[in-house]
Amino acid sequence: MSHTAPAYAVDPLYETKLIRLAEVLGSIHSLRNICGENSSQWRDRMDALLLAENPDPTRKARLIASFNRGYRTFNETYSACTSQAIAAIDRYEQEGTKLSSEIVSGYGN
Repeated sequence: MSHTAPAYAVDPLYETKLIRLAEVLGSIHSLRNICGENSSQWRDRMDALLLAENPDPTRKARLIASFNRGYRTFNETYSACTSQAIAAIDRYEQEGTKLSSEIVSGYGN
């Protein structure tokens, strides 16, 4: 009688960067809405990320939780658009661009 170990999904090597990217997207979504952008552009990008990754339910929940954490952090910090909020948008957009590039160049097909 042979016993085989159960198969477990293995997170991709870029998982840490992807989790951070989800948080960055949530942060930008929150900050841009606070600063008057009435758009779902950043949530749509998160949806596109989930569609592209097609994660299992546990991984999907982690990615969504990370997006929501980024969103809540700034929603709780800023009630109005300030120069600090605008500076944070710039920083997070730069970080998101860098993370996206690293994921694609390091692990893309």
